Amino acid sequence: MTSRIRIGHGYDAHRFQAGDVVVIGGVRIPFDHSLAAHSDGDVLLHAVCDALLGAAALGDIGRHFPDSNVEFKGVDSRVLLREVAKLIHGENMSVLNVDATLIAERPKIAPHVDTMRSNIAADLGIAVGQVNVKGTTTEKMGFTGRGEGIAADAVALIEQL
Repeated sequence: MTSRIRIGHGYDAHRFQAGDVVVIGGVRIPFDHSLAAHSDGDVLLHAVCDALLGAAALGDIGRHFPDSNVEFKGVDSRVLLREVAKLIHGENMSVLNVDATLIAERPKIAPHVDTMRSNIAADLGIAVGQVNVKGTTTEKMGFTGRGEGIAADAVALIEQL
């Protein structure tokens, strides 16, 4: 018998470029850089999308929203997350919870975590209490520690209905 419970993991990273805002968890945060990406560069939502797609065995974000497709140029990653939610529901699955970690020295995300959680919950059609977002640093080690970019990790638990 196959388990009805499935877990998936997602990871994403983007380098910084010249700019004045980063989009993380669907929140526009004023900053001294932006993120280089085909879409809006929202590493947190990209990691969540990949975690959900992985849990459902539906591939990854690049398979569904390739950067070779001009339709996704500059796209709001919340649109992508809502599309992933539709794919999950279309497979007769339900999201149980999401736990995500932003890995960056800057910007600080603590003031924005509640809005990020609300955005993710709304886009997935689940309660805010089913979504956790946190931040960490790498204590100045690696590309995130040197301030070259940011990364995100996410896990998602889904259930086959």
